[in-house]
Amino acid sequence: MRANSDRKPGSGPSDSRDRVVATNRQARRNFEVIDTWEAGLVLRGGEVKSLRESKVQIAEAFGRFDGGELWLLGLHISPWATSGSAETSGHDPDRPKKLLLHRAEIRRIHDRVQREGLTVIALSLYFSNGRAKVELALARGRGHADKRQAIAEREAAREADRAIARNRRR
Repeated sequence: MRANSDRKPGSGPSDSRDRVVATNRQARRNFEVIDTWEAGLVLRGGEVKSLRESKVQIAEAFGRFDGGELWLLGLHISPWATSGSAETSGHDPDRPKKLLLHRAEIRRIHDRVQREGLTVIALSLYFSNGRAKVELALARGRGHADKRQAIAEREAAREADRAIARNRRR
């Protein structure tokens, strides 16, 4: 539960022992990422087993504040294959998951969402030292023109890097 603003954006899980389960590949295209945090998840037994098998969809996941707590909605965790039917095991694949952050971090995120009109999105889901973690981002939505501009900037930077590499080889 640390602020990851000192890390390079998009670096994902911080340790080589971390095992990435799912990433939201469209997030950086559709949103401008302002800041990132790592948060724990409150899960049930079958959900953890499904995560270990990467039976999760994170593309639509976003954070919502309720009663001073931060909840992750839109995260779909499929029922574990050998747990029986979803009706008998009580597994709801789309139930809101509580995010574990320090109270001060939740307040800081909530204030920025209210003041700057940002959104909390999930960038990746991974295991760190055996515990399920989610990388959250404060983000601002991009319009269609913004997406094209970001792609053009990325292409220009890539072309500049190629030119520098070509000149080094000569």
